[in-house]
Amino acid sequence: MSAAEPPGDGDDQLLVVIDPVARRSDGESVRIAKDVLSAGAHAKICLPDTPEEFARALSRRGARRPVVVGDDHALLRAVAQLHRERELAAGVLSLIPVGAAHALEVAHALGVPRGAVAAARTALDGAVRRLDLLVDDSDGVVLGRLRIPAPPSPPPGSGTPHAGVTAVWDTCRSLVTSLVRPAPVAATTNPGTHRLRIEADGVLLSDLDTPVRDLSVTSQGGGGLADVVVRTGSGEDVTAEAKAVTVSGADFRYRADIQTAGPVRTRTWTVRAGAWGLMLPGPASADAAAGARW
Repeated sequence: MSAAEPPGDGDDQLLVVIDPVARRSDGESVRIAKDVLSAGAHAKICLPDTPEEFARALSRRGARRPVVVGDDHALLRAVAQLHRERELAAGVLSLIPVGAAHALEVAHALGVPRGAVAAARTALDGAVRRLDLLVDDSDGVVLGRLRIPAPPSPPPGSGTPHAGVTAVWDTCRSLVTSLVRPAPVAATTNPGTHRLRIEADGVLLSDLDTPVRDLSVTSQGGGGLADVVVRTGSGEDVTAEAKAVTVSGADFRYRADIQTAGPVRTRTWTVRAGAWGLMLPGPASADAAAGARW
């Protein structure tokens, strides 16, 4: 995270976008946040019911500073849209975290206060902190952590032989398959692993001949670098710091913050230094936010 800086002109003009999930899950916290924000600034309240309405409200914000009331999904939706509009770097976002605990892990790791009152006051009087962003080659965004976990192991009993006519058919099908193409080695010798080629700033960390159980790419928050950890099938960790990470191989899925994407065969993530601004507690309480861990 970079040093704190005061909000820009027009910070008393707010567009408060309240996610429908937040309204359903904790109406009392939503009401408290609205009261605090409206008492401290000129706040326009928007109550979208669909992602499309959420997007339209943000796109029509004008000079108003957006404040999102909701969980990690709502924050990611706002950041992704502003990134697609190429307006993310020019503004600053605020978040009032409302939702289930497991859906607020990204917000709290970023340093957003946990209570509605504290978060609303931070939206009014906090400091802008410029944060790094991981952007992939399909224009997707990651605020904090990317993971490619091990694929699920085959279910128990999946290899149980059949009997009768089914057994004969399975034997014929296996024979034809073996004549057409060889059996995949990774699936038979290393269940629960990937065969991936992983490069960090062009340096090879793992190739297709090394089984990989897990890959994590974690933004450092500021400075333009990400921490890369490759856990091999043998349990060894290969670590690096990088601005760009490229993964390729057989179809794989990945988890970007709290969202799962894929399957894809290749993807590159690049760190954009200071790409977006988030209102966080001021210098007096910034040490706690700076110490957050993914």
